Amino acid sequence: MPNAESLSRWANLLADPVLLQHLFDKLPDAVFFVKDQTERYVMVNETLLARCGIAHKSDLIGRTAEEVFPAPLGAGYTAQDRQVLRTGREIQDRLELHMYPNGRQGWCLTFKTPLRERNGDVVGLVGISRDLHRPNEQHPEYGHLAEALDFLQTRFDEAVRLEELARKVGLSMDRFERLVSQVFHLTPRQLLTKIRIEAASRLLREGDEGIAAIAHACGYSDHSAFTRQFRSTVGVTPLAFRRSQP
Repeated sequence: MPNAESLSRWANLLADPVLLQHLFDKLPDAVFFVKDQTERYVMVNETLLARCGIAHKSDLIGRTAEEVFPAPLGAGYTAQDRQVLRTGREIQDRLELHMYPNGRQGWCLTFKTPLRERNGDVVGLVGISRDLHRPNEQHPEYGHLAEALDFLQTRFDEAVRLEELARKVGLSMDRFERLVSQVFHLTPRQLLTKIRIEAASRLLREGDEGIAAIAHACGYSDHSAFTRQFRSTVGVTPLAFRRSQP
């Protein structure tokens, strides 16, 4: 087992920012960034550049998400950064629908954690957003989830009780959660949220129904609860999202 001196040596070697950037540049399905206490980028990887349609890292360093991403989405991302910096609390595996300046959309799981000085002061943050890949339909037990997935995709407008759904398809809740994680890389609650927010986004883009009606159509009996969930997932309110659509 490495001793304290050996661990300290390895920690110093791995703390090299050039090495970190080089490593994260090799991850095409993960966005990596470091921001200072004014929410400005100080380190980014090539994947973030590609998603933003920016050619050089120097064109992104020193800017905030609000300056890079289209309104009103950028303001939402910057507000999230500000919350982490102000509270010092992490964001862990938050399901988010990202919309990039090049028009691409993608589901991600986002992690952000504050960077602290030795005295505990928060001086920045580091974050990773991992692309959510297609479900693993080759998983040997994918068939066990087929009925549950069909239910969620066709009846997401109902008051879904996940424990009852697990029993309905012959699974314990623990096993249901484990299989959903292995196949979809999400929790059952995140999977339901993803299906509902995708439907809500489509209705906001393509229709003219009111927000309350869309909330009800997507399984939210409470208009304000829908708005909070949509904002947490997409970064903006449903109304702001609708107004941002071409």
